Amino acid sequence: MKKYGWLTILTALILALGCLGTVYAEIIPPYGPGQQIGYPAVVLCEELTLREKPSSSSKAIQTLNYGDQPIVVGADTSEGAQKENGFVYCTLGDSEDSPCGWINADYIVINPAWYVTEKETAVYAWNDTAAPKVALLGKGIRLPILKEEGDWYVISLRGAVGWIHK
Repeated sequence: MKKYGWLTILTALILALGCLGTVYAEIIPPYGPGQQIGYPAVVLCEELTLREKPSSSSKAIQTLNYGDQPIVVGADTSEGAQKENGFVYCTLGDSEDSPCGWINADYIVINPAWYVTEKETAVYAWNDTAAPKVALLGKGIRLPILKEEGDWYVISLRGAVGWIHK
């Protein structure tokens, strides 16, 4: 009987240690509904122009760069951001004198979850570990998650996409 008791304890200990697993990244979820004036977005292209009106021919106010995080005003509705001609209205800060204007919604992701590496992490060309590696990220890199598909995250990588295995 003692033999089976120790075996049970040893099995339970092995299972408990196996469940601890290794965490490779911290996933920061998107913001929930709240009292903010809008939701943060992230610019996915090298340069994006903040404009006076929702039109590509409208006067430029400021140029945003990859990774900049404007605040999309009116994005807290159940339908998402209010678009006009494919543009969304944004502010570049939370003070009254922060620049405001319109940016093309095709080049941003609104309220993304974030992938933060906790160790060196491979990024693949598609969702297969046999696929070519397109990047090797160092520790502490923070990238927006574009979508989650099975055991994979699709992340933005300087204007391109890559796949990270969970």
